[in-house]
Formats: sequence, C-alpha cells, structure tokens
Amino acid sequence: MNITKSKLPPAARRRCRKRLLAGILGIIFTTACLPARPFRPIEPIPPGIVDMHCHIAGLGADGSGCFVSPQLQRNWRFHIYLRSFGVSEAELRRHGDMLVADRISASVAQSRYVSQVVVLALDGVIGPDGQLDTNRTQVYVPNEFVAAACARHTNLLFGASVNPLRPDALERLERAKAAGAVFVKWLPNIMAFAPDDPRFIPFYKKLVELHLPLLSHTGEEKSFCHADEDLGDAERLRLPLSLGVTVIAAHLASSERYHGERGTDRLARMMGEYPNLYTDISALTQFNKPAVLREALTRPEFNGRLVYGTDFPLINTALVSPWYSFHLSWRQKWAIWRTPNPWDRDVLMKHDLGTPTDAFARPAQWFARPPAADRAGNAASTARL
Repeated sequence: MNITKSKLPPAARRRCRKRLLAGILGIIFTTACLPARPFRPIEPIPPGIVDMHCHIAGLGADGSGCFVSPQLQRNWRFHIYLRSFGVSEAELRRHGDMLVADRISASVAQSRYVSQVVVLALDGVIGPDGQLDTNRTQVYVPNEFVAAACARHTNLLFGASVNPLRPDALERLERAKAAGAVFVKWLPNIMAFAPDDPRFIPFYKKLVELHLPLLSHTGEEKSFCHADEDLGDAERLRLPLSLGVTVIAAHLASSERYHGERGTDRLARMMGEYPNLYTDISALTQFNKPAVLREALTRPEFNGRLVYGTDFPLINTALVSPWYSFHLSWRQKWAIWRTPNPWDRDVLMKHDLGTPTDAFARPAQWFARPPAADRAGNAASTARL
C-alpha cells in the first residue's frame, strides 16, 4: 500500500508558528509578572565571596599541556564553551592557553561580589600502563598549567586534580599541596574510576594528612560526549568519608537515579551519617534543573552543608537565565539580566532565590588567599576542616 506523508498547507503552518510563538511569549509574560517567591527567607550577601567551582581548559597552545579530544572538538558544545570562556580558537592558537586564565581573572576582578575563584585542573583517564590514555580522555587540564595561572593571578586559587590510578598519585598530591592547591577535584564519570575502589585507601589517607578536601562530581554528567553515569553515585564516596576526608559532592548528586533511587535522596541520607560531607550548589540554576536548588535550600538534611560554586563557564551560556525562574519577580529578573558580570548574575540569582549567607561565605572561610599573598601561590593554605 502506498502511503503518502500529509503536509500542512503554508497558511496552516504559519498559523501554527504564530500560536506557538504566542504561547511562548505568554509563558514568559506570565512568569515575568509573578511576585518574588524565594525558597527560603532572604539573608545578606557576605563580602569577599569565593567561587569554589570554576573550570578552565585549553587546546595545548604554547606548550600548556592541555588537551581536548578530537571528538569533543567536533562536538556542537565545543564552540559554545569557547564563547562562554570569552575566547576564540584563533586567539588561543595565537596567544596561548593562558589567555583563558587571563580572561577569567579579569572578569573576576570586575565582580562586585566574588573576589576569588578556585580554578580546577582535570586529570584524564589512566590506562593499564599507568599513563594518560589520550584515546579515552576527553579533556585534560594539567596541574602545572593551573598552578602557573594561579601564581600569575592572585584572584585565582589552585584546585588540583589527580587520578588515583596514577602510580605516582601520592607524590602528585604532595607536589600539588606544595604548589598551593586548596583541594582535589574529580570527575569520575569521565575519568573512568570508581571512588569506592579499596585500592585508593592510601590516596584518601594522604588527602587527610595533607588537609586537602575532595570535590567530586556526583549525579548526571552531560557536558561531554559520553560519561559513565554509575560512577557519579554519591554512595561511592562512603569510603573516603569513612577515612576522614572532607568531601564536597558537586551538584547535589542531581538528575540521575541509582538502583531506582534519586541521587539527591541518596546524598541527603548520607548527610546524617557523615559530618565531613558537604555539597556545592554549582549548576543548580540551569534550566534543566528547575527544582534542584529548591531542594538544596529547603531540605533540612542540607542545612549548614551547602558550599557556593558556579560551574563557570556554564553560567555564561543560555543554560542559565533569570527568565527561566517562576520564583523571581519581574524587577529581580530584569536587574539580574542587565548585570554584565557572570559571577554577579549568579550571586544575585541564587541570593534572590534564598541561598543563605553561610553557603556564600563557606568557601572563603576555607580557601581564600589573603590579599597580600605573594604571586608564587605558596601562601595559599587550606583550613583544617
């Protein structure tokens, strides 16, 4: 039987488009007219905020050692990331990857609320031979590159990254600490290891010895070409927690389910068991996470355990906008949208939604470098948590 696909006539298609546009504009107008409805009572914004979750990347230009896989460079996300960092591929090829750090530092210097940011290195996949596997690594940002950027700019703090599968992982931790690292960052979903592997016990003991907290991604990971979501289960962090490591579970373990249970629920249960467990609120204002920030601010399990972060450069993309929120007034949305600095926009939006003062202040209490610190970065220290 010959079946032909029916098509709407041009006039009908135009009417459909007009109705769709009218519906979208109607939703925007309705939400814009709603009164402010913060998730919890508004508290003051503290001075000198530190953003503890700021990414950096590079193409390996000027011998930086950075790496982005060919697959990711061909992906639609790649040029969005470049624009959100405020650079172009041509500029990086011409001036070197340190230009990204320079642009981040300049933007932070213009912020009204954020005085420093922790810039995150990112180790890659380690193969059976103990070496970096560039065939499976999507992004690699070496510690040496980030440490140099932080020595160059006093408003940048060094967030190290060491894959515990490296044969010299403990020595790398010691070198990172000596270079001023304030904590260690992991993204197990793309670094291809399970945090609950008992082989990592010496690594965790070294973190405790060096007073280095662990910032580990939890929950869904959709910023890369592919990821092993099972490795982002917060339950896998019980091993380092039981050994005394201060753990910050990034993103509230959101947008993923494990063994039929929401990641956020699993993380909330663990809060009652481990006083050394925290969670950051980075990426929680993205349009695809509409209810996650509300959970962070209203569930009693997370009270006193929130840590401020942005997940820059994602706050500088269309993923984040005050116009997506049903809980901000028109005046608040307009003021945030008109704010030119991405860090100030993020602070204002999270503040107006009810983020408490202690969440904004906690990273500065733990990690801030004194204004008079020397550029070598060695004066940076981590408070004993």
